[in-house]
Amino acid sequence: MSDSGFARRDFLRTLPVAAGAAAPGAPGTVTVDPTPLFDISPWLYMQFMEPLGATDSTVEAAWDYDRDDWRKDFIDAVRELAPDVIRYGGLYSRHYKWREGVGPAARRPSTRNYFWGGKETNRVGTHEFVDFCRRVGAEPLYCVNFLADGEQRFRSTTEGDRTGDAREAGDWVSYANDPDHRERKANGSAAPFSIRLWQLGNETSYGNRTFTRDQSIQHTIEFAREMRRRDPSIRLIGWGDRGREGTELWAGELLKRAGDQIDMVAIHMMGQSPKRPDTVLRGMRYQREPERAWEELIELSNNVETRVKELEEVIGSSGQKKGIAITEGHLSLVPHNANPILTEWLSAAYHARSLNIYQRHGASVRMATAADFQGNRWTVNAVMLQTPRGVTYPLPVGSIARLFKRHNGKQGVGVTAAPTSLDIAASRSGDRVYLHVANLEYRRSVETSFAVRGRVIAGGRVVAIAPGDLRQYVGLDQPDIFRPRESALEAGPTPKWSFPAGSVSVVELDLRAA
Repeated sequence: MSDSGFARRDFLRTLPVAAGAAAPGAPGTVTVDPTPLFDISPWLYMQFMEPLGATDSTVEAAWDYDRDDWRKDFIDAVRELAPDVIRYGGLYSRHYKWREGVGPAARRPSTRNYFWGGKETNRVGTHEFVDFCRRVGAEPLYCVNFLADGEQRFRSTTEGDRTGDAREAGDWVSYANDPDHRERKANGSAAPFSIRLWQLGNETSYGNRTFTRDQSIQHTIEFAREMRRRDPSIRLIGWGDRGREGTELWAGELLKRAGDQIDMVAIHMMGQSPKRPDTVLRGMRYQREPERAWEELIELSNNVETRVKELEEVIGSSGQKKGIAITEGHLSLVPHNANPILTEWLSAAYHARSLNIYQRHGASVRMATAADFQGNRWTVNAVMLQTPRGVTYPLPVGSIARLFKRHNGKQGVGVTAAPTSLDIAASRSGDRVYLHVANLEYRRSVETSFAVRGRVIAGGRVVAIAPGDLRQYVGLDQPDIFRPRESALEAGPTPKWSFPAGSVSVVELDLRAA
């Protein structure tokens, strides 16, 4: 074995792999305890849409102006992706005025995109976004303009005051959810939209121009009371990440003072960038050392678990049962938002492991995303759109999210033994167990057998994405290159399977009583 092989072996030993590391006496076996541990959230697999102006024509590129509707290829691709929730907002919500996106399309004003440059037409507003979510089977989630997250510059812009107060947010809830709202009915929607999920602002603690922690909590209470007054059934997400004032997460003080006003605490899994001074994950260096890039990306995924555990501890210390909402998150590599490694399968280990971490922590993580949603330029997206029209296809992170979401159980269960090279999240629905498996080995396949405590495995299948070359990429010339392939498991009481190097798979095990 080469020196790099020994380093690889030692590196994998340090990872908190799967729900349980390999147990003595069970080498090479994945052993599942089928006892349900928690219900998996119906909102776990989310996506995030934001108008990105001149940087990436996300919303405008998805709209077919000839048909005056969403692009059909986009709808089809997202329906297959099957996100539980789609969030609309981001930094754009700091200056977004929801009334500019309702009423006759020809009368909607175009507005400046203050963060991302260019103009937004407002052709996609509340009615269109909710319609899109319903057509692809997702719940809509809106970020409200939370007094521009404290950015005072938006009080006086070339387009006037672009901040939004609690009454404006409350009016939006009424417009969406009041069964008798006259304006919504006049705009063509007789039935209420029944939007349940709302986030108060976006990244309220980031930067040096946003709210202080105390200001944010004070306004959280103010907004929550006004919005719940319009519809007590809504679910509200408050901001809990750390800010410029120190290293403590805001979540603890938020829950202490406003815990009765919110249902979930949000952080963003941003800043996932390499810390090694000699990193190969900068520019094109990874192309000379792809195996090292693979290892660095797995190393980066450890920070995802660290961040989730940190927030879990803060919430646990509060004595309140509040969920975690990771409403944005992606790898932050140079060049910013455009590193080509994210089109290659080299990025798969990071993405699969991150999604597995969120599901393994599903008792607290209620929603999470590993990418921005869609666009035609950025490589941090889940899906890419050929423009002006043509093909919509998933990037590796989208292919993995699609695979895991479409093959998943309703309850989280535990893995008590597994080979150390396999990262696994396990779930169950009735008499079927689902294993989300990432082989973290760059060069070596991993053979294993399967066992479920107290049950007999009556059959099963494996649905896998297993490129022969981990440098394989997805693009317009091969948009379906990462489409999974299905294989039956061999019959027998302890079926075996060999996971190819770098593969991402779902194993479905059909059970019967012992």
